[in-house]
This record gives sequence, structure tokens and C-alpha cells, in this order.
Amino acid sequence: MITLYTFGPYFGLPDGSPFVIKALLLLKFAGLPYKEDRGGFGKAPKGKLPYIDDDGTVVPDSTFIRFHIEKKYGFDFDAGLTPERKVAAWAIEKMCEEHLYWALVATRWLEDANFAKGPTQFFKAVPMPFRPIVQGLIRRKVKKTLKLQGFGCHTRAERDILAIADINALAALIGDKAFLMGEKPCGADATVFAFVASFLTPVFDTPIRTAAERHPNLAAYKDRITRHYFSHLEAEPLPATSAA
Repeated sequence: MITLYTFGPYFGLPDGSPFVIKALLLLKFAGLPYKEDRGGFGKAPKGKLPYIDDDGTVVPDSTFIRFHIEKKYGFDFDAGLTPERKVAAWAIEKMCEEHLYWALVATRWLEDANFAKGPTQFFKAVPMPFRPIVQGLIRRKVKKTLKLQGFGCHTRAERDILAIADINALAALIGDKAFLMGEKPCGADATVFAFVASFLTPVFDTPIRTAAERHPNLAAYKDRITRHYFSHLEAEPLPATSAA
């Protein structure tokens, strides 16, 4: 059986990381049995989650997990799509992962109120009085990474403008369809859902969330996939967001 290494559910989402959510959905789309292990971060081959262990074959990175599933199990995530639609789906996926992702990081880690409601939960295992020190170190590292990437060079208002443009594009692309490219999910839906759901969670108060909420089709899209693939979340209340 495949073991998927995850962080676990946070913020009313299947996982705190959109890339782990993507991997979860890819496995579900392919109908492959798997189990989750939430203790693998320290052994992550690339220092990040997700990664899988498939009967001894370790595959890090959500996109390479997809390629592994396609190659080993012969599952075509984009079955039925024209070559042009496959290319479009790939481009949309990369817009989310290489652009919108950085806005998500900035809203959670750079804004004090959102950090207190969200990422502080990741540090509960760190004993006091070391916890604030560790939090500060990690936040400074995240801020430096954002600066080096370029997204962090923008003001908060500028970051929001860029992210909202992405959100509006996703809403227009989905339109009145059930999924991104039609009436059944394709590979890119795993990524698009991960980011739409991550920005719509009520835990974080941001202009990007407000913009997403203006598009009823995005909420319907998120609810549709949640209901079908993560139905257990609908019955669970949002976790407490105390920084204690």
C-alpha cells in the first residue's frame, strides 16, 4: 500500500499544505488505496511534504507523485482532454503553484493576525519558552524566501492585487462547469481545489478570501469536491485557532 506523508488536517482543510491536498486528491482520483503518516517530515527527501513510499519506492513532490501514478498504474488524469486543453490545464496548475502559492504563504506567515490564528499551531510541540524564539526564526526565514523569490518585494496591497487577479481568472475558467475542464475532474483540479479551498477557509481574514467569496461558482466548486472526496470534513467543526 502507498504511504502518503502529510501534515494532517488544519484550518478546516484536508491538510495544512495545498501540495499535500493535491497529492491526496490525485490518489483519490486514481482510486488507489493509501494510508497517511503524519510523522515523516524529518525524513522528507527534499525537506518538504508531501512524499510517498510506494512499496519501497520513495517519491517526493506532488507533481512527481502524479507522474509516478501515471507511469506505474497507467492512470490518465487528463483522459478525454484535447492536447490544447491538457496544455491549458498544466498552465493553470502552474499559475496556482508558482504564483498564487506565494500569496498564500504571505497571508499566513507575514500578517500577524493570520499567523496567530494559523501557523502558530505548527509549533505547539515546541516547549515554552523556546516556542516564540523558534516561531520568530521560521517567520524570518519565510520572509527572506519570499523576498528572494520576488513576491515578497511587493507591498501587501500589491500582493493582494496579484492574487485576486489569479482568483478571478480561476472563477472565469471554471465558469458554470462542474470541474475545471468539464464534467469530470482532471489532474489540475487537484491543485485548483487545494488553492481555492485554502483561500476560502474562514480561519484567515484576507482581501483575497473576500474576492473569492464574490464568486459563487468557486464556493460551489470547493463544496462539490469536498462533498465527494472529503465528506468527513463537512461533519467536523473548524479546529480552535488559539495561539496558546
